[in-house]
Amino acid sequence: MKITICGSLKFFDEMVEIQRKLEKAGHEIFMPVKVQGVDYWGDNNKSRVEIKKGMEFFDKHMKKIEQSDAVLVVNITKRDVENYIGANTFAEMIFAHYKGKKIFILNPLPNQPYIKDEIESIESVVLNGNLNLIK
Repeated sequence: MKITICGSLKFFDEMVEIQRKLEKAGHEIFMPVKVQGVDYWGDNNKSRVEIKKGMEFFDKHMKKIEQSDAVLVVNITKRDVENYIGANTFAEMIFAHYKGKKIFILNPLPNQPYIKDEIESIESVVLNGNLNLIK
């Protein structure tokens, strides 16, 4: 299966580990691009905002989703939000849903009131950390 990994780039190292496991299981994995020199954990978000203004990263990632059979949302605890799903990741999920792709979510849904209902309204499979459920 062709799978695009989605999630906060703060969790890129975890995404690389997941990529390795999924490729070992025979899947073809498309990864987001982590820009060198950008502090994804810093409080000053100016460099992250500037990168996002260059829509080529967004466009390239959406093309990966279009070429995939599914997306895997890597939702990990970010600061005080357990199993965080950010705005960009949510947009990628909606795009994948619109394109008829399977949506896998690594961990249980976050308790983020502004998107929880919307996430529950699209068809997805919560893996509860078990990558072997991807079929």
